[in-house]
Amino acid sequence: MSDQAARLRVLGAGIFSLVLVLGVARFSYTPLLPLMQQQAGLGVAAAGWLAAINYAGYLSGALIASQISDLVLKDKLYRIGMVLAVLSTLLMGLTTNVIVWAVSRYVAGLCSAAGMLLGTGLILNWLIRHNHRSELGIHFSGIGLGIAGCSATVMLLHPALDWREQWWAFTALGCLLLVPALAWLPRPDTTGLTTSGQKMVDNPPSSLYLRVFMAAYFCAGFGYVVSATFIVAIVNQLPGLAGQGNLAFLAIGLGAAPACINWDFIARRTGDLNALILAAVLQIVGILLPVLVGGLIPTLFGALLFGGTFIGMVSLVLSMAGRYYPTKPAKMMGKMTLSYGVAQIIGPAITGQLAVQLGSYNAGLYFAAGVMAVGTALLLVLKWVERRDARAKLTL
Repeated sequence: MSDQAARLRVLGAGIFSLVLVLGVARFSYTPLLPLMQQQAGLGVAAAGWLAAINYAGYLSGALIASQISDLVLKDKLYRIGMVLAVLSTLLMGLTTNVIVWAVSRYVAGLCSAAGMLLGTGLILNWLIRHNHRSELGIHFSGIGLGIAGCSATVMLLHPALDWREQWWAFTALGCLLLVPALAWLPRPDTTGLTTSGQKMVDNPPSSLYLRVFMAAYFCAGFGYVVSATFIVAIVNQLPGLAGQGNLAFLAIGLGAAPACINWDFIARRTGDLNALILAAVLQIVGILLPVLVGGLIPTLFGALLFGGTFIGMVSLVLSMAGRYYPTKPAKMMGKMTLSYGVAQIIGPAITGQLAVQLGSYNAGLYFAAGVMAVGTALLLVLKWVERRDARAKLTL
């Protein structure tokens, strides 16, 4: 197998793993939620708790990933996570017990972290080791494909299958995705050398850089989670857009699918931080379009813009983290994701409270855009910190 064919095979493993753990195991819950409420007796409060428990599982996985340096152990946990992603999906269709559903959602969150952090780290390590560009745009297209795919699947299957049968259909799809996710990712090389014989050396950022970076990524997480969690309900409440929520969710996935590849090209020309700042500004526009302009076309354009930017920011940040720690990329990825993940717990709680008090989700979107603006300012500060650190290294 040629080196380029091997690269595409490894990136393919990453794409299929992300479609499995995010599209099937995690995000399929969002478009299936209305069906579960209508047919399985899932209450509004329980639905919110299941979403929160899923985030808690993801955060737990991020915490574990941030503590692990052993590549062999990461590989084992990644493969276990892929199998559990299928089993947790199957479990959702086998019962109407909320406790069992909660266990399934927590495990699905853990599996998401296995794919997003452990799998991504292993793939980035392989790319660097084999002297390829340390870019993850092709790999992260799996997130957008997963979101769009699960939304389209529910829309297509809804007339024919009930909620339980749809979970089983997703389980069957998960079994198909499992094969390349496991078979196409080689076992990790632990020699510490690239294939050309160069030593792989970590180049960690300063503590100030890391703190500011984590704060900026927290803001990005807040901006992401409000729209990602409430987009269906938000759009359905807008004048003249009742029933169009799933269409907006599909648009987010379609916007996200090619986005990471696009942002890799943008970052090559502008630099990583400038690309992040541009993505943040465009994400703010995407968040606000549904409430500032309204109407189906601006709302769908905002969803496409949102999908095309939030995932670009994730891809750029995790790629940067991996380049700082090529020998153990999931370590810093885990820390950054913890920051992003904490925002994913706080964001929906604040938005839900604002919606109860004010009668709509609009205030939550304005608040999310405001937090994103703070995050953009922090990224500008990060450019100053980067220059300061570069000067400090020159004087050593």
